[in-house]
Amino acid sequence: MSALPDCTTLLLEPHNGVLHITLNRPDSRNAMSLQMVAELRAALAAVRDDRSVRAIVLSGAGGHFCAGGDIKDMANARAQGGPAYRDLNRAFGALLQEAQHVPQVLITVLQGAVLGGGFGLACVSDIAMADHQARFGLPETGLGLLPAQIAPFVVQRIGLTEARRLALTAARFDGHQARRMGLVHFVEQDPQALAERLDEVLEHVLCCAPEANAMTKRLLLASAGQPCAELLDEAAQWFSEAVTGAEGTEGTLAFVQKRKPKWAP
Repeated sequence: MSALPDCTTLLLEPHNGVLHITLNRPDSRNAMSLQMVAELRAALAAVRDDRSVRAIVLSGAGGHFCAGGDIKDMANARAQGGPAYRDLNRAFGALLQEAQHVPQVLITVLQGAVLGGGFGLACVSDIAMADHQARFGLPETGLGLLPAQIAPFVVQRIGLTEARRLALTAARFDGHQARRMGLVHFVEQDPQALAERLDEVLEHVLCCAPEANAMTKRLLLASAGQPCAELLDEAAQWFSEAVTGAEGTEGTLAFVQKRKPKWAP
């Protein structure tokens, strides 16, 4: 196996042709910091051309998958102005594109919070499995923000109609609802059942030829059409304008202060 990067926000565990990546910021429900984004991109790049790695399993520590973007990173970017927000947002879009196209089979194991950026990662996985009590949602508009980098991948995964409803209401829903809308493939009742399902899926994946899987995945993605870099660049600019505007300032401040935002009539 290729050499893996040193990480402080991830746990990397290769085992029998499978790289297990655990998001490891449990104190923040594995919120996606800029450092975590960089480390995830580095880990995916390290194994991209290594066909001895047949599958990548992405999960979260502490009973949660990922609660979305790191508000602290956004606060730091505020001091640097609009371009910093744009760059921060666009880096996550680059991660989603790279995860979407990784040649290995990408499997997400979803528990607890699966929000914002975590929702986006679920949307780019080849196979997704969830605990029935997992909590999914796109909370951005409730914070005065946009699901800027996530939206194209959500539309591709579950369709425009469902994406509009979820993004424009910031609604939360559970694993059973995620299965019904096609976001996840399997829903299990407890961690043991999730682990057993993962073993079953990996057994099937490992029966397939790695290069054939890689080329088939490339063919399927090309057939479906892809979110383009130009749209994600523009979306990052829109996000920057939203987060520095009045609504973004009020929404993120209300989140930090644990109160409801006060939107203008």
